[in-house]
Amino acid sequence: MTDRFQQLLASIKPVDMNLSGAIQAHLDDLTKPLGSLGRLEEVAMKYCIATGTAEPSLAKKKLFCFAADHGVAAEGVSAYPAEVTPQMVYNMLGGGAAINVLSRQAGADLEVVDMGVNHDFADHPMLRKRKVRYGSSNMAAGPALTIDQTVQAIMAGAELALEAHAQGYDLLGTGEMGIANTTPATALYSVLLGVPVASITGRGTGIDDAGLQRKVEVIERSIEVNRANLSTPLEVLAALGGLEIAGICGLILGAASVGVPVVVDGFISTAAAVCAIKLSCKTSDYLFFSHLSNEQGHRAVMQKLGARPILDLDLRLGEGTGAALAMQVIEASIKLYREMATFSSAGVSGKND
Repeated sequence: MTDRFQQLLASIKPVDMNLSGAIQAHLDDLTKPLGSLGRLEEVAMKYCIATGTAEPSLAKKKLFCFAADHGVAAEGVSAYPAEVTPQMVYNMLGGGAAINVLSRQAGADLEVVDMGVNHDFADHPMLRKRKVRYGSSNMAAGPALTIDQTVQAIMAGAELALEAHAQGYDLLGTGEMGIANTTPATALYSVLLGVPVASITGRGTGIDDAGLQRKVEVIERSIEVNRANLSTPLEVLAALGGLEIAGICGLILGAASVGVPVVVDGFISTAAAVCAIKLSCKTSDYLFFSHLSNEQGHRAVMQKLGARPILDLDLRLGEGTGAALAMQVIEASIKLYREMATFSSAGVSGKND
C-alpha cells in the first residue's frame, strides 16, 4: 500500500504553462472588451491549463461526499450528537439533503462514500462502501488514525478519482459529512499552516461560547498529545485528521495525477486540500476553491494559500454544496470560451488603436 501511495505522489506532474499564450489569445479574441468577463476568464484559463488543452471540454461532472465519524466528538465539540452522521447519510441517499438539490441543479452526478461511519449501511446505488474503520479514535487522547489506515483512506479516494476519469468525467467536486469534523480540520490547519488555534476555531454546527472555548482547548490538547507524531504531512493527517478528510485528500491527489480539476468545497474539504498540497505541491494547480466559508478561519487559510475562492455566500453547511454551486460558474466560463464568436470569425471590429 505504501509503495502505491509513493507511486501516486510521483505520478503528479506540473501543469504546462506554455499553453497560456494560446489560451489568452483566444480569450482576447472573443467578441468583448479585453478582460470584460473578469474572473470568468481567469477560471477558464485555469481549467484549460489543468486539463492540458487550449480546446477544453466539460461534458460530465461528479461530486463525491465522503462520510466518517470522529472519536473527538466525545469531547463535546459539536452541537449535534454523533448519530447525526449516519442519519444525514440516509438523508442524502434518499435525495433530501441540500447537496442532492444542488448537484441536480448543477447537472452533476453524486455519490456518497462511506469512509468510516460508525454504522453499517445496506447497499445503495448512490453509496460507495470504502470503510476503513468505524470512525477515528479520539485525537485528544492520541493519534486519530494509524499511518496504514490513513494511507488506505487516501488510496481509496485516489481510486475513485481514477475510476471517474476512466468514465469520462471532466470535473470532480468534494464534499463531506461527519459530526465534529471542524475540530480535526482546525487542528490540521494550525499545524500544517502554522496558525494559532484560537484564531481559526469556529462554532461549527452552532456551539455556544462555552463550547467554543472547550473546542479550542480540545484542539490545543490534541496537538500537544500528538506532538511526537507530527513530523511529516502524512503523520499530521493520521494523528489529527479523519477518514473523510483523508479520502478527499486522496481524491484530489488521484485527480491531479490524471489532469482532472477538482472543485474543493469549504472548511473541511480545504483542510484535505492543504494535506494534498503538503504531500505534493503540484496539486494546487488542479484545484478550484469553490467558496469562502462562513466558518471562522477559512479566510485566513485562503490568504495563507494565496487562493481566491470563486464564491462568497456565507455558506457553512459542507456536504459539497459550495462545490456544486461553483461547478456551474466553471461550466459557464468554459461555455463562453468555447461558444462565443471571435472578432476574427464574426467580422466584428476590434478596439480602435
